[in-house]
Amino acid sequence: MAAEEIDEFSPSVAGLLRRRSRVLLANLARPYRKQMALAAALILIRSAAYLSLPYLVGLGIDRGIKTGTGGNLSTLVLIVGALLAALAVNAAANYLFLRLSGRIGADILFDLRRMIFAHVQELSLSFYERYTSGRIISRLTSDIDALNELLATGLTSVITSIISVVAITAILLHLDVRLGMVALIAMPLVLALTYWFRVNSARAYRAVRHAIVLVIVHYVESLGGIRAVHSFRREPRNQEIFEDVNARYRDANIWSNRLVSTYGPAINVLGRLTTAAVLLYGGYLVVRGQLTLGVLTAFVLYLRQFFDPMQELSQFYNVFQAAGAALEKLAGVIEEEPTVPQPAAPVAMPEVRGAVAFDHVTFAYRDKAVLHDIDLEIPAGQAVALVGETGAGKTTIARLIARFYDPTAGRVTLDGVDLRAIASTDLRRAVVTVTQESFLFAGTVGDNILFGRPSATRGEMEAAARAIGAHEFIAVMPNGYETDVRRRGVRLSSGQRQLVAFARAFLADPRVLILDEATSSLDLPSERLVQHALRTLLRGRTALIIAHRLSTVEIADRVLVVDAGRIVEDGRPEDLRGGEGGYGSLHRAWVESLA
Repeated sequence: MAAEEIDEFSPSVAGLLRRRSRVLLANLARPYRKQMALAAALILIRSAAYLSLPYLVGLGIDRGIKTGTGGNLSTLVLIVGALLAALAVNAAANYLFLRLSGRIGADILFDLRRMIFAHVQELSLSFYERYTSGRIISRLTSDIDALNELLATGLTSVITSIISVVAITAILLHLDVRLGMVALIAMPLVLALTYWFRVNSARAYRAVRHAIVLVIVHYVESLGGIRAVHSFRREPRNQEIFEDVNARYRDANIWSNRLVSTYGPAINVLGRLTTAAVLLYGGYLVVRGQLTLGVLTAFVLYLRQFFDPMQELSQFYNVFQAAGAALEKLAGVIEEEPTVPQPAAPVAMPEVRGAVAFDHVTFAYRDKAVLHDIDLEIPAGQAVALVGETGAGKTTIARLIARFYDPTAGRVTLDGVDLRAIASTDLRRAVVTVTQESFLFAGTVGDNILFGRPSATRGEMEAAARAIGAHEFIAVMPNGYETDVRRRGVRLSSGQRQLVAFARAFLADPRVLILDEATSSLDLPSERLVQHALRTLLRGRTALIIAHRLSTVEIADRVLVVDAGRIVEDGRPEDLRGGEGGYGSLHRAWVESLA
């Protein structure tokens, strides 16, 4: 199932999860089999001790008190002692179970978060192009929280409730078949109510989950694009949309709560009516001498324990629905395969020269062809500029070199080796991309530069910053290289963020450097500094430069003009600028704009 389909919430209920959900749950639980077996034993001990209490009370009445005969004090003391021991065993088993189950649940969720985070980092860019950030956040927050609620309280309650219902049914029939049959008269109504609740709550739950995803997605995307929201005065419209999805969430919750508030009291009323019927018939049997008072007392106490778990099951039903849907969606994400998989037997690349070649490469985004039969050779150490209109395919060529995508046909090679045969660690070390979106992580300026090569020394980091002209503005910041850039680098200007991104890439010292509109955010003084650094830095290094500013293009040894997914011109800048082709036209227009 495709990832986007996962968000159509599954109608499956707890215990009927789809196969991949069961496989995921089994894989998560497998390392904790021994602890879970011990937890199951503790549940059984706790339940047995708890279920023995009404029986001991009845036994104490019949054999210890013996109404009308004076009773037997020693027997009563013995039975009370057994009752206190049962209470102690129940409390101890409950304490140990809660400690153990809490630890198991926390460990399983820890493993799941680690697995999901590691997996989504490995997925290809195509996944993120069709899976919004809001939905990814929903997977790592609300879906994990749904499992947390199940593991923390729901699973314990349902197991205990099922054990209680089954065991008490057998005990009631064992105590007295006649009273047992009276008690079970209400069961058809209970089953009918449960079926009604299950069907309707499944629909209500799907509405709740669908609505909360809409709320999360709208919230995340609105705040993520807050600059555009403010620039275009989008706040009123965004508020209208949010109020609409928020109202859906509220109404879905009201519907769900209405179902719970109907089912729970209905089961409670049936339980009280059944208890009244048992008391009436049981009292008649006691008066006629056909039943002891202790058995009747035990029966009534068990009857209360019989209906209470059924009400608890109704309260936790949505928990199971949530966990089922969450497992289904998380399993779907884990099943997503990278579209650029790791090679089974990677070719060792101890020394990379940086020669890049396209061998009859065609590429399409889904069904839309973007590149058509590209044949291209870039010798090691050559700086190549790609120019052309927006959408011509320049960035796609760069992404294929970085192996963010694999070609639909043909192959891209590095030093004659197909990129699909090179391990990602070797490829990422050899090829580095700097884009227009100069993303900075939370932390210091130095941390962001060292991101390119964490093992670098302080001197190497500063040397990289000096090489591209970033040292001067960093040095005058409040704490220099230790200055916190804050979230997404908001403390720096766009030009400063770009310079830090350059320093990060330069410190990584790749053999192939891709600059995708990387100077577009720089002002003219900063751009001159970067161009001066580039002339030195790119010497002996393969570079692919995508830029609309021809001042940056002029640094290149070679220019490729891309048009509609094809390379239509190829030559040195000085050879092409005076011609009648595309680059000549672009160059003349650029010169006129400067004048």
